[in-house]
Parts: sequence; structure tokens; C-alpha cells
Amino acid sequence: MSHYTRSFLIAVLLLGITAASFGNDDESKNDVSENSIASLLEGLASDNLGLRSSSAFMLGELKVNRAVIPLLKLLHNDKSEEARISAALALYKIGTPISIYAVKQAGKFDESERVSKLAQNFYAEYLRKKFTNMDDTEADSLIAQGK
Repeated sequence: MSHYTRSFLIAVLLLGITAASFGNDDESKNDVSENSIASLLEGLASDNLGLRSSSAFMLGELKVNRAVIPLLKLLHNDKSEEARISAALALYKIGTPISIYAVKQAGKFDESERVSKLAQNFYAEYLRKKFTNMDDTEADSLIAQGK
């Protein structure tokens, strides 16, 4: 199977998953087949930027915990800002302690100002959600301290 055919098939699969994820019931997100998840994980290693980014996005939407390590690799190693941003967003959405820590670190250390700013925003949103019982001043203080 040629590289372009494989990329096309994965893109079609992503469209199908996206359509299913916008269904009215939350169970549609949980009914993704193992083959679909495997295809999304394979998409993270594609040479096609759009496929890498959209695969990362969908893995985050589906909260696929086993995607954390491949997403970490994408966040740390990809040359494209878009792919790194998609990886950071996906890691934020998955929400494991490791993935949140990676987003926090990307906010501090990514070489791109754009990636760094967005990762900081994702982390700040995580803190806001985590500390919803706090008043805004306390939450803003923790965000400023990077906790």
C-alpha cells in the first residue's frame, strides 16, 4: 500500500471518527474500535503534518490514555509548531498527571513562543478547572506561581 493511499485511508477514518464523536450521546465517543485507535496512533508518526495534528487532536478528544507516550514524543520532538500544539492540547484533554506535567513543562521550555504561550494557556485552564471552588484571586495566584 502506498504512503499516499495509507494517508488517505487514515484521513477518511479520522473523518468517520469525528462524525461519530459529534453524536448526541456521550457513548458514541467510547465506542471507537481498537483498529481506529491503532490508526490514530499510527497517524502520529505520519510524514503528513495534517494527519499528525488531526490524529493527536482526536486522541485527545477520545481521551486515549495509551496515547500519552506517543503524544509526549510528538510534543518534544516534532519540528512543526502545529503538531506540538495539537499534542499539548491532546495531553491536556487526556488529563493524566504525566500529560498535565508535560503541558506545564512545554509552557516553560518550548523553543517556540507560540507553542509555549498556548501550553501555558492549556495549563492555566487545567488549574482553573481543578480549583473551581477557589475564588479567582487564589486560582490566579497559583497560576502565576506555576503550580
